[in-house]
Amino acid sequence: MNAANRFLINHKSILIVFLGCAIFASLQSYFSGLKSFVEGGRLYTSYNNYIIFKQSFFHLIHGQDLYADFVEEQGDLFKYSPTFALIFSLLAILPDVLGLSLWNILNATVLFYAVCYLPRIDVRTKGLILVFMLVELLTSVQNEQSNALIAGLLLFTFGFLERGKYWLASFCLISTIFIKLFGIVGLALYLLYPNKLKLTYTTAFWAVLFTLLPLVVVDVNQFVFLYKSWANLLANDHSISDGLSVIGWLKSWFGWQVNKTYVSLAGVILFCLPLLRISQYKNFVYRALILSSVMIWVVIFNHRAESPTFIIAIAGVALWYYSQYPTTESYILLVLAFVFTTLSPTDLFPKFIRNEWMKPYVIKAVPCILIWAKVTFDLIVGKLAPRATEPERLEN
Repeated sequence: MNAANRFLINHKSILIVFLGCAIFASLQSYFSGLKSFVEGGRLYTSYNNYIIFKQSFFHLIHGQDLYADFVEEQGDLFKYSPTFALIFSLLAILPDVLGLSLWNILNATVLFYAVCYLPRIDVRTKGLILVFMLVELLTSVQNEQSNALIAGLLLFTFGFLERGKYWLASFCLISTIFIKLFGIVGLALYLLYPNKLKLTYTTAFWAVLFTLLPLVVVDVNQFVFLYKSWANLLANDHSISDGLSVIGWLKSWFGWQVNKTYVSLAGVILFCLPLLRISQYKNFVYRALILSSVMIWVVIFNHRAESPTFIIAIAGVALWYYSQYPTTESYILLVLAFVFTTLSPTDLFPKFIRNEWMKPYVIKAVPCILIWAKVTFDLIVGKLAPRATEPERLEN
């Protein structure tokens, strides 16, 4: 067995690399100098996203509007749920260097163990998935974002659903919704599994609990105010940017000034079409590809998608490729995703190429858009053959 194979099947070594990325990114951000997020603007810490999460807890317990513009403290708005602000108290009370490190470690380890928990995929293939996501993970934790955590929770949702552990599955899925609302798309997975009643009441339980949790530290009036303020922020946020998304691609490549609502509606219809293929619900590859579709969809149809968001899409890409029998066209798309989605924002591409071509033409999003189209096509008419595995490495 060569060194590469030994590394791929030794998940402890890969975990060390994941943790190393998280710690490196945390220390890099913490010890970097102040920076401005707009030219000539106010200076903030290099780990501004973590500061936003941290300060949200203190704003919550002090009875402030979580969604106000606290320009003296942070360089952007808080956009997550009041429940997220409360739960973040576990890190907010710690010194920044420790809290920041633990936050990034949480993101990395949840994603790592979620991949390890995937059913019907052998150990070596899981190693390939983890290595494929590594650079994108680093991009996410360097920006102190929650996207790797969301990707891990969605993968865990799938793993628990496959094993009939509905309480844990619904907990993971509801958690994603209370971090970033687009996790709600994951509810489509429920159509693929039996015992819909149990899925309904377990999901309702966690949804009610997560919704009411802020009442631990705020009164009813403030509780209602905060949820209204959050809804208002999300409604107004819709028109701010195009992001690394289908909308941004259509505008930058074709000059189409498209209505975002119409594009989103078209995306919903295309996403739902494969669900009509009920005869395939018992096929593991079909179910895995539905999750892949969810994870790519929530990024490419997100008008606010940024480079660090793509760890979710890349996790979906990896699941798409490594859960089924590989084909030449799929391999080509995988390579395109690795080069142009994962590597294009890095220093491997000269700065002038990134600034003149990659960013203006939203190149990072294009391979994921193509792959999502391929996933959708395969789900509708494909044969969906499983990937060949070695019996002694098969994990159920």
